[in-house]
Order: sequence, then structure tokens, then C-alpha cells
Amino acid sequence: MAESEVTVKKSDFLVDAVLCGGFFAFMFTVLQKHVPSNDPNMIMLWSAGTAACMTGVFWLASWMFRTVYRYQKVLNNRD
Repeated sequence: MAESEVTVKKSDFLVDAVLCGGFFAFMFTVLQKHVPSNDPNMIMLWSAGTAACMTGVFWLASWMFRTVYRYQKVLNNRD
């Protein structure tokens, strides 16, 4: 892979910020219903904490997907 080094594009960070922000907002709203508390502050705290962890996993999975996809494109173009 030395002759065909795949680099990170500047637009990748913007796309990731938008996707991860949307994923966080979606998971935050979904998880609010699953917090076993009646205190609104605790509901916000725990749903935000859980959504943040899940967003981190989503970000990692999106980078792995992007890396494998680009590498596959390089391999297919070499043939």
C-alpha cells in the first residue's frame, strides 16, 4: 500500500461532524424515554452520557467503513 497511500480529506471532518451530531441528537431523544428517573436533570445527564458513548462508537465505525471502502476502491482500480 506504499505506492497508493490513501489520505484523509478535509471534507471528511465536516461530514463526520454532521453525521455524528445528527446521530447524537437522535440517540439523545430516543434514550430519554429509557432513563429510570423522574428528575429531568438526571434524565438529561444520563441520556446525554449514553448518547455520547454511542456516538463515539458510531464515529469509530464510520472511519473504519470509510478506510476499508477507500482501500477496496484502490485495489479494484489496480486491476
